[in-house]
Amino acid sequence: MDFTDTPDEAAYRAEVRGWIAAHKPPPADPRLGRGDPAFIAAAKAWQTTKAQAGFAGIRRPKDWGGGGGTMMQDIIFAQEEEAAGLTYSGPFMIGIGMCVPTVLAHGNDAAKALVRPTITGEKIWCQLFSEPSAGSDLANVRTRAVREGEGWRINGQKVWNSFAHRADYGLLLTRTNPDKAKHKGLTMFWVDMSDPAIEVRPIHQASGESEFNEVYFTDLRLDDSHRLGDIDNGWAVALTTLMNERMGVMSSTRKPNWEEIMALARSLPGAMQDGAFREQLADWYVKAEGLRFTRFRLLTDISRTGQPGPAASVGKVAASTQLQEITSAGLELQDQFGIIDDEGLSPMDAIFQKLWAYSPGARLGGGTDEIMKNIIAERVLGMPGDVRLDKDTPFKDLPSGLR
Repeated sequence: MDFTDTPDEAAYRAEVRGWIAAHKPPPADPRLGRGDPAFIAAAKAWQTTKAQAGFAGIRRPKDWGGGGGTMMQDIIFAQEEEAAGLTYSGPFMIGIGMCVPTVLAHGNDAAKALVRPTITGEKIWCQLFSEPSAGSDLANVRTRAVREGEGWRINGQKVWNSFAHRADYGLLLTRTNPDKAKHKGLTMFWVDMSDPAIEVRPIHQASGESEFNEVYFTDLRLDDSHRLGDIDNGWAVALTTLMNERMGVMSSTRKPNWEEIMALARSLPGAMQDGAFREQLADWYVKAEGLRFTRFRLLTDISRTGQPGPAASVGKVAASTQLQEITSAGLELQDQFGIIDDEGLSPMDAIFQKLWAYSPGARLGGGTDEIMKNIIAERVLGMPGDVRLDKDTPFKDLPSGLR
């Protein structure tokens, strides 16, 4: 591994750091959730500022509003943005990081026309994949798209869709051919979320936010021009989105980390003298360093080849697990005061309380621990894959519900 920037990367980092210092907005109000209208407005304003300077959608083509840069440049900007305490990228991670590359790879000119306003911060996207019976087993999608003349009629339900209540557009994975095996009868579409046939129901989360949603489709009619990729080849299109999702999850970090919990412990009488806690702290430090070096390995792969290696799955499991462990320990350190979720009363703006409620979701979003471990086992370590008895069974013949 090479931990240093190349001369070109170092020059780009210096340019980015100087530009951010000169143009950065005030930090986000910690009391606002990422789906709050005021936060969305501030995020859009910062996204527009970045786009005007060529720092939005850095690795997307200039013809579509991007910067025409490299993945490494994109990562460098994200690192410097995080170092500057700017946390406005959340509403655009799905659109720019996952949906835009899918639209560019599989969409027609009408779909690609949506890319520029996404990069400039005018439009937000959501990802309409998961369902009540299709989470980790994503190919179990049951939302049906039936051909009607030159278009399609769609009925079904999606769930856990981040930012769907704020989104302008969405990527929708549907079942179009139940006579084929479950991975082979799917088709992808893009949808306008303002269509009256789409109902979005925000889900109230334990953290107090409503970032996730349920989405219902009742006789939604789409022209065939909304299709992305070939009919019944939606799984290949979805993989484009998922590969970019893995990269986005790996590139982002949500604190608190070991530094924050050590700072909390130092502010509480006797906490740093607790031997058991000190052992935990040492473990978290070691894991954090392992994660840091794993990210270096990923960046080395990207710098050399332009593509991320399998380290993204390793890092995702490690980061999400550690977040849950540290936030739980942070509440325990505060004893009975750990139940107080108030920025004005709780230490460090109640970051441990807020992220404790969020942390279980981090182990689900972007691929569950079990899915990530399967990827690591099969694609990194070369171990035999799980036995799949339903691999060649027509979807309509698969059991469903209680018998």
